Amino acid sequence: MKKLFTPEVRIALVAIAGIVVLFFGMQFLKGLDLFASESHYEMKFNNIDGLSITSPVYANGYKIGAVKSINYDFANPEKGISVGVDVDESMKIPVGSTAEIVSDLMGNVKVNLILAHTNEYLAVGGTIDGRVNDGALGEAKKMVPAIEKMLPKIDSILASVNVLLSDPAVKASVHNVSKITADLTTSTRQLNALMAQVNGALPGMIARTNGLLGNASGMMANANGGITEARGAIRGASGMMDNLNNKVNEVDLAGTMSKVNQALEHINTLTAKLNSNEGSMGLLMNDPSLYHHLSNTVRDADSLLVNLKAHPKRYVHFSIFGRKDK
Repeated sequence: MKKLFTPEVRIALVAIAGIVVLFFGMQFLKGLDLFASESHYEMKFNNIDGLSITSPVYANGYKIGAVKSINYDFANPEKGISVGVDVDESMKIPVGSTAEIVSDLMGNVKVNLILAHTNEYLAVGGTIDGRVNDGALGEAKKMVPAIEKMLPKIDSILASVNVLLSDPAVKASVHNVSKITADLTTSTRQLNALMAQVNGALPGMIARTNGLLGNASGMMANANGGITEARGAIRGASGMMDNLNNKVNEVDLAGTMSKVNQALEHINTLTAKLNSNEGSMGLLMNDPSLYHHLSNTVRDADSLLVNLKAHPKRYVHFSIFGRKDK
């Protein structure tokens, strides 16, 4: 009896099994789940921007399926490109939803499903309108023309910078900056040392300052007391002035002035009599002959007194037994 599994049959079976495993492995590596239940939909794009089969499809950032086919109508290019996608059959796509192709900086392309907010859902096999969302690459592409215009200016600026940096004065300035930085470091070190000394002396200074402030407070208190006494003195002076005003008010000014006027009249009368030749005082003050007589009389009296002192016996005689005639 011949064997059923000859070496040739075994080799053929192993080859077939390898092909099957390779197929499923390729599908798995492409991200396709061959055993999942999926719903098929069609998407219409004018430009797929590098989209390929097995590109992932996302909804709200969650992967719901993958691209299964891409069909380009060469006869009618204006109809766009039809992209077939399979999504999880649990996913219900609302009517009015759209799709957009997004490319990242690494060149990876994916399809984002923008879900509409309706309660009506698209039938399986329905068509979804799509567009290309350039994203960050699109913004970069828009900036390319402006960058191209800026390149000549940037080149000119760099040339100017090179000329400036090649100037020996710049090198000298950099050297001076280094020296200034070293000087600043030394100054900072010295300042730190000075601040340390100040911090050490600061408590004593604060204590002295507090003492001075205490003395100043005492002086201010004394000054306030002096001010209080001065105010009392001012109030006393005010009282004295009030008393003086009261006394002045009590004085009969009219009567006093009348008496003063009478006294002045009497003085004027006396002065007039003294200036005239009437009366003894007037004659004594105004008659020259009387003055001369009085002067001669005083002179004679003076001579008599001098003679009396020189020869007292001529004028006075004392005798117990009586006077003797010479």
